[in-house]
Amino acid sequence: MATGAAEDAAAAYARLLAEADRHGLDDERATALLGLGHCALETGDLPTAREHFEVVERLLADAPLPLRAPAVRGRAVAHLLAGELRYACYLLESAIDELNTSGLQDPGALLLLYTAAIAPYMDMGAHARAAQAGELALALAPRVSDPELVAGLHRSVARTLIAAGRTAEADASLAKAAEIYQQLQIRTELAHCHWMRGYVHAQDGDLSGAETELRAARDMLASKRASLYTAQVEVELADVLRRRGKTAQAQELLHRLLGELHPDRGSVHAGGAHRLLGLIHEDRGDLESAEEHYVTALSLLERAGAAGDLADICRLLGDLLRRVGRTEAAMDAYRTGLGHRASPGTTTLGPSPVRPPTA
Repeated sequence: MATGAAEDAAAAYARLLAEADRHGLDDERATALLGLGHCALETGDLPTAREHFEVVERLLADAPLPLRAPAVRGRAVAHLLAGELRYACYLLESAIDELNTSGLQDPGALLLLYTAAIAPYMDMGAHARAAQAGELALALAPRVSDPELVAGLHRSVARTLIAAGRTAEADASLAKAAEIYQQLQIRTELAHCHWMRGYVHAQDGDLSGAETELRAARDMLASKRASLYTAQVEVELADVLRRRGKTAQAQELLHRLLGELHPDRGSVHAGGAHRLLGLIHEDRGDLESAEEHYVTALSLLERAGAAGDLADICRLLGDLLRRVGRTEAAMDAYRTGLGHRASPGTTTLGPSPVRPPTA
């Protein structure tokens, strides 16, 4: 799973599952199914991933929550990748609350869940809540001995640092994570570090550095046949290519990707692809095609609840409509964007998760 292709790992986990079934070994069945779920995430088969994680939770229904936490986290990631951000948050927050109120304060399980919550919080625009999750996870890190968990923490916290404009600290955090993954020889997670560093460089205006990092991430993920993650990286690579003036390359890449991304499989990045195509068409003066792409992006992002991206696409659509004299339609687009930005995290998501008694 760490160094080879996910399909090869899945075959090994399937053999383990069959053997565990023959001998009636529930713990080993759960381990095999958890591995199969992670393999399905890698290959982008989200319904199968969810199914495997749900079976693990049923098998471990009578076990302490810390043992079920990896399956809860896996199911939440599957829903996140499908664009179901609120439900991903609900799963993670419910487990965090249960851990913090039941006295089962397992540092590793809590760190795993807090770290997983950062991405959906950020996508929903709940930056304060994401930062809080990152701070709580960092406080737990000294009590966690698993280096892979700590590396995942540093990678996720980088997103909150970027949102706060602390790009140098974000890059340093990613460097720590990459060093650990390099030592552990976990190539998929190392690829995710390259991906995030590319994002940091793009946010900081270093487009050449961003292209280098994103291409490295894309090549590593493609070599492992991690199709959904590869497609998501390529959307961000297309953005960098467009900004560097390589518009034809960006457009060719985006048209290919739209066949791989759809509402139930990477909806946030599918919305991003349509946004980029809209910008390309608008730059060329083809406003009708630009509007079509913006409207499609708006629909995808609204369904996912990706507040920041949704506000941005509403602004782009509103500006386009205003320029062609369709003032009422432009106002509607602006109102849609403002309505989503006006929903604070506490209203959209409900109460914050219970803080650990020691926090």
